[in-house]
Amino acid sequence: MLVEPGAHELRRRETVRLLLVEDSADDAELIRTKLAKSERINVDVTHVDRLGKGLERLSGDAFDVVLLDFSLPDSFGMETFRRAHAAAPRIPIIVLTSLDDNELAVQAVREGAQDYLVKREADTRLLVRAMLYAIERQQADDALRESEERFALAARGVNDGLWDWDLVNDSIFYSPRWKSMLGFGERDVGDSPREWLDRIHPDDRPPFRRHLDAHLAGDTEQLEFEHRMRNARGQYLWVLARGVAVRDRSGRPYRMAGSQTDITARKRAEHQLQHDALHDGLTGLANRVLFMDRLACALADLQRQATPHFAVLFFDLDRFKNVNDSLGHTLGDKLLVGIARRLEHFLRPGDTVARLGGDEFAILLHRVETASGAIHVAERIQEILNMNFSIDSHDVFVTASIGIAHSATGYLNPEEILRDADIAMYRAKAGGKARYEIFDRDMHQSAVALLKLETELRQAVQREEFLMHFQPIVSLSHGRIVGFEGLVRWQHPERGLVSPSQFIAVAEETGLIVPMGWWVLRESCRQTREWQLRFPSDPPLWVSVNMSGKLFMKKKMVDRLCGILEETGLQPPSLRIEVTENVVMDHADVAIRNLMELRALGVQLSIDDFGTGYSSLSYLQRFHYDELKIDRSFVSRLGQVGDSRAIVETILSLANNLGIGVVAEGIETAEQVDRLRKMDCPHGQGYWFSRPLTASAATELIAAAPTW
Repeated sequence: MLVEPGAHELRRRETVRLLLVEDSADDAELIRTKLAKSERINVDVTHVDRLGKGLERLSGDAFDVVLLDFSLPDSFGMETFRRAHAAAPRIPIIVLTSLDDNELAVQAVREGAQDYLVKREADTRLLVRAMLYAIERQQADDALRESEERFALAARGVNDGLWDWDLVNDSIFYSPRWKSMLGFGERDVGDSPREWLDRIHPDDRPPFRRHLDAHLAGDTEQLEFEHRMRNARGQYLWVLARGVAVRDRSGRPYRMAGSQTDITARKRAEHQLQHDALHDGLTGLANRVLFMDRLACALADLQRQATPHFAVLFFDLDRFKNVNDSLGHTLGDKLLVGIARRLEHFLRPGDTVARLGGDEFAILLHRVETASGAIHVAERIQEILNMNFSIDSHDVFVTASIGIAHSATGYLNPEEILRDADIAMYRAKAGGKARYEIFDRDMHQSAVALLKLETELRQAVQREEFLMHFQPIVSLSHGRIVGFEGLVRWQHPERGLVSPSQFIAVAEETGLIVPMGWWVLRESCRQTREWQLRFPSDPPLWVSVNMSGKLFMKKKMVDRLCGILEETGLQPPSLRIEVTENVVMDHADVAIRNLMELRALGVQLSIDDFGTGYSSLSYLQRFHYDELKIDRSFVSRLGQVGDSRAIVETILSLANNLGIGVVAEGIETAEQVDRLRKMDCPHGQGYWFSRPLTASAATELIAAAPTW
């Protein structure tokens, strides 16, 4: 079992010196942030955005490892790696790549890169683990190289397994060292060539004979061949045979002399290094490089019609982060090892199971003519994972979301089938986890459309292709507008106005919700202040804005919000920040600390969609909110079968006892308004009063001063 990579070395050297060659400032900052979270090592990051700058640094500074982006403004693809590797061949290089560059990354590993990472998959643990293994493997390479050099010097100074072959009489003198190398005594070996040739491994005899005959024929300057030899105990060791023939005037060989060197240790080291390069260091399973190589072979065999169809299963563990967060990464690693052993146990010998990184696994199933065979394996995986894992006195239960891609779909390269299995896995996860999905063409089209949407959304954020709509919030007792909720819309250059339901989820997943959220806050505050100046009232109009949980996790979030209020001139009490119950529960202490700072400034705080999330009363007691919004699902059932009147009355009573304001969302009928008024609900919002309006239309509505 492998020792933790670089453990002894890195305890003595507390800091790892990293050269990061990455032209994207955002990606570079993200990598810095992830590495800063590591408790295992301290990383001293030197960042450059061009290969030329990186080469200058490599020539003058000392680094332990290099993270190298394949695509740079001054270099692209394999040329990028080759130039960096040539400049510093003794410094380990890890290639940073996208999913589309997988083939180039594999080639880079073959040419000397220690590893490669897919950018979107590289979390803190994967980054640190890759760096440690890269440093460890480079140290092993250097140690092996130095050992070989020392051996070469020593071999020239010692009598190491000499032999002298009389080709005329067909007899060989074997030195005592030659014999003892194989475990024989002086009198145990005769002088026949069969003493040598018959002990060569059967698989190595034909190529050895070809090399020997080629040299005797004068086609090569010397004999040099590595092969296996059977020793006195019947075991095989690796040897290097070297020899040179002596020829008469006509060029005919009559004598040949040389040496035999035991290279078993080197071969074992090479095998170990090759194994480490192709296997996951934690579980011992195949890694991404080996899996993709075997997948490519399976696809090539299928295209030659040499083998039947096959299938790929791609899966990750549902809520694995909870295991790490609650029980620690050490137990999480043991869980991954336990899963690996179970997978190996039930799969057929010819199939391949790999750990691709983190909690992601892939399985290559050979001889699967239809998808039903792959479905059976997926169901078995669910079964074996459902059985609890007992680890360090903890019983751990896990499930997996599994994507299946079958070769009958028709593929040209291995990356396509793994990509489609990945797509199917995400569909399974979106469908409720602990299930499997089989890839179909509609999934691919959906994934392409989603990628296109993400790309367009990034451009929209840069170009500020958004506009604000505002929906009135009405005092139910007076029937007048008291405020607005700010709602973002996307003014797409081709598709027109796009509703939030079509892009907010993507914005959340990609992190684009952060710049978008600040823009929404600034525009909402600016417009509300403009209305206050034009339509003064007591109290003044206020605006309510929903804030993503990702904004709460940003450093100096409160300072930035204060800057927006100062810039727009809006007083803090005129801004109401809406957060969902889930945001408070998921981020707990961090969220509450920021909420308390905001409230201390006078910003009003509201719980959105109350009753649909965790509904933790302990958090309502711990922190005093200014308002809660009754979800539209309760309002819509007022007066219908399964009336929610009791739930609404309970929420209103709770809010009244805690001194919290209430807004009922989704009011669409006069009956709903009447029932809410009878229950003394203070505020309402919905289509009955007005749909969300553009700023100009909302201005006209305020000027008309309607009452309901």
